[in-house]
Amino acid sequence: MKKIRLGFVPTHRYPFDEDWAVEMRQRCLNAFRRMEGVEVVAPSVGLLHNGLVRDDYGAKVTIDLFAQRDVQGILIGTMTFGDELAAASVAEALDLPVLVFGTKEGPFTPDGGRRSDSFCGTLSVTSALYRRKIPYLFAGIVWPEEEEFKRRVTTFARACAAVRGFYGARVGMVGLRPERFETCFTNEVALIQRFRQRVVQIPLHEVFARANEWPEGDHRVVATLEEIKREANCAACSPEALLKAARLELALQRYFQERDLAAMAVSCWNDVQEHYGICACSTLSRLTAKGLLASCEVDVLGALTMLVQRLASLEETVPHFIDWTIQHQELENVFLAWHCGNAPACLAADPHRVVLREQAIMSTVVGPERAQGAIEFQLKPGVVTICRLVEYDGEFKMLITNGEIIPSEDRLRGSWAWVRVPDLAKLYRTLAEEGFIHHASMIHGDIADAVEAFCKFAGIAVVRV
Repeated sequence: MKKIRLGFVPTHRYPFDEDWAVEMRQRCLNAFRRMEGVEVVAPSVGLLHNGLVRDDYGAKVTIDLFAQRDVQGILIGTMTFGDELAAASVAEALDLPVLVFGTKEGPFTPDGGRRSDSFCGTLSVTSALYRRKIPYLFAGIVWPEEEEFKRRVTTFARACAAVRGFYGARVGMVGLRPERFETCFTNEVALIQRFRQRVVQIPLHEVFARANEWPEGDHRVVATLEEIKREANCAACSPEALLKAARLELALQRYFQERDLAAMAVSCWNDVQEHYGICACSTLSRLTAKGLLASCEVDVLGALTMLVQRLASLEETVPHFIDWTIQHQELENVFLAWHCGNAPACLAADPHRVVLREQAIMSTVVGPERAQGAIEFQLKPGVVTICRLVEYDGEFKMLITNGEIIPSEDRLRGSWAWVRVPDLAKLYRTLAEEGFIHHASMIHGDIADAVEAFCKFAGIAVVRV
């Protein structure tokens, strides 16, 4: 699991109980050490008195420390009442995602005094952030050892990973979008202005030329061919089609490296079939399996949705680019999450039933010989998170929902899964009324809260169903 480095600001205010603040700081550090995927940086007792941030000097030292260590998010905790200006100064200087929490009150002192007043002081910190228009999440008033606190911090860490990887991302646009698919239109100006992102144009004819340059006997071509044959039954594909698939994969992989791409949106019909001679479905499957995220039909926002999910998963798994295809003919609240044959083979319910063959739809358009290269299987069961980023009039919003893949005895074409959701009619109505398109990204696991937190920091409106 990828680790996310977070900066911890344990803030304290005189004259509240400093011994209590020291104890709470240490308990927080101990709790953070037990959290998967989290690495915490905090001012040491050698850097600040008792390692507590209480004034402008402490804020400056903490800012310098966090900048030096390149933290990806900030945890502000009131160990006692806390110092609102010191905490706000750190957040303001670093412009990173922020999570605020307070600590619970200890027992009264023998003379009836209070030790902490964190419950009161936390509001000073949050109002200071609000006043400065600094977005933040609030994790509650907690004991550091509580499971809910652990869940909130790890969710925050996932959101921080998504923010870091999303801003400034470079997305490859390989070829032209389908002429009749206005659905896949991309507002590059909005991506530049809102997220400092760049859409990198890559002509298909250039991709084909570079693919064909790979010698058949090159060790990388041979190795890629062997991998393709290991992960799927390729009996239905010709040796020529498999060679083309290996070469195309290597060419696109090189573009990822040379152009420093975080994701790629690929024109996968009809030019690929007519001018190169195969379907690119399994190529996109294999790239995505390697973390080189590739969407279909030049859907740039679809590729960016995949990127958010991949980052929020801490790169533990990979997404599948899907259509909202059909509702189940008999089962309530079940729909078919499907695409042509582009899912990573690691997501297969049965690895022994993964097949590489002609793509069902394109074979009727260009003929089966030029449509080879779709990887087909049923996806493994389990909880999934489904998301979709869209943009209208320069404003972005994200659909977030959860479902569960249910096993099926059906034999269907493409890469697919039946997904049960709590209320399909409500979900579909939301898609229709909110302008969400027929593409989405689906990933195993429940990362809905992390994606929602990411959206808060990215200024993306959330539509959660």
